[in-house]
Amino acid sequence: MLKGKSAVVTGSTSGIGLGVARALAAQGCNVVLNGFGDPAEIERIRSEMARADGGRIIHHGADMTQPDEIEEMMGVAVKAFGGVDILCNNAGIQHTSPVDGFPPEKWNAIIAINLSSSFHTIRHALPHMKKKGWGRIINTASAHGLVASVNKAAYVSAKHGLIGLTKVVALETAGSGITCNAFCPGWVRTPLVETQIEARAKQLGLSIEEAARNLLSEKQPSQQFVQIDQIGQLVVFLCSDAAAQITGASISIDGGWTAQ
Repeated sequence: MLKGKSAVVTGSTSGIGLGVARALAAQGCNVVLNGFGDPAEIERIRSEMARADGGRIIHHGADMTQPDEIEEMMGVAVKAFGGVDILCNNAGIQHTSPVDGFPPEKWNAIIAINLSSSFHTIRHALPHMKKKGWGRIINTASAHGLVASVNKAAYVSAKHGLIGLTKVVALETAGSGITCNAFCPGWVRTPLVETQIEARAKQLGLSIEEAARNLLSEKQPSQQFVQIDQIGQLVVFLCSDAAAQITGASISIDGGWTAQ
């Protein structure tokens, strides 16, 4: 369905981002992977995706706190593929602490990666999308972009801000063939969430699986983790012609979390 389109997926060497990149590649997209990790493992993922799906897959290790590196990555995508048709802003980090004990350097890093990096990728992608009269911008927000939790001031602020940015870009591009949407997952068993599960297990003296169930019971009525491939298919749908009039939306995929 998307054969020949080119996508940039930030934070895509693991977790949700990798799942989104794989889903887009399976539809025939060329993909720029982005993120840190073991170089040999990243190359294994890149070559595996290229062999399996036929599209061109490249990796760029831009640090998403650095606007000049983001600009370079977007330039590499344009040079390699002739433009950026699909932009998935997924890079994110987390730190938990009460506001009065929240380290300022952690606040700055979370805002830079979880929010500001999306502004920088979008501003570089839009001119190419406007030339083609087609584009899809899809931002990974969170249930925490719609509701709050304690000890997550920076993350909640960044995700609320990302939903606001999504709406502004949607209004500015309405009717142009470009859409901008956010999806808001609940608990997905990514490396980021696994770290929180491990911390909870240690704090409460639980096994890892008991801590996982305990985490779900607090927020997610379905009592099931959102699956990465479910998110990948949602992104594919948002890139389709069927979703051409969906723009500025914040789509919950959270097992009922934000319905409460």
